[in-house]
Amino acid sequence: MNHRNTAAFFRVEGIVLGRGVLAASAYIAGNAKKFGERALRLGLVALAAPVHSLLGQTDRALAHRIVHLAFRGMTEDRVTILAEEYAEDILRSKILDQGVELMKRARDEGRRVVLLSDGVSSIMEPFARHLKHHDELVCNHLEFRDGEATGKLIDPIIGGASGGKWLRQYAAEHDLDLAHCTAYGSHGPDMLLLSAVGRPCAVNPDFVLRRSARDADWPIIEYHD
Repeated sequence: MNHRNTAAFFRVEGIVLGRGVLAASAYIAGNAKKFGERALRLGLVALAAPVHSLLGQTDRALAHRIVHLAFRGMTEDRVTILAEEYAEDILRSKILDQGVELMKRARDEGRRVVLLSDGVSSIMEPFARHLKHHDELVCNHLEFRDGEATGKLIDPIIGGASGGKWLRQYAAEHDLDLAHCTAYGSHGPDMLLLSAVGRPCAVNPDFVLRRSARDADWPIIEYHD
């Protein structure tokens, strides 16, 4: 089959990468310049963690917004340096080989490979340089004003409930036939993404996605980091 007008969409977290946004926020917060600042920012991450877990299945966009409040007031230069360090020193060793193999397989089939990440561009763009077999990275972006992070994410929020709407818009812009596209998800909110394509697949699914995948008779792939 000719896959020229098709794509494969991969949720990075849980499929290609064995770390999520909480760990990234904790690293950035824990490496603030001053001790008092580090304690304050880590405290914000600690407070956000249970809320992020609670909202993760119902309002993932809001969950991501809350986690990144810990960045507020950090200079853009500092965030950039720490983000690149985190991508190089931590995330590079957390790449899941099985996920990379799925990407390679899709690329070999002639599909456009698109990575979708909950993480922010400051971290995910340096990380993506260590990956092959993909055409595009779509991730979240921190808002900066006058050289400082506001603690806000710029809309639209990747990983939220608008995944299906975003995908249909993306398909229209790139002339993709969604009926022949593939998507790989790992979290409950990815159901909207998966249900929008003709070839959905749950990878290392959480409880909510596993149950839905079984009900919908979607393929399930499991592997470990």
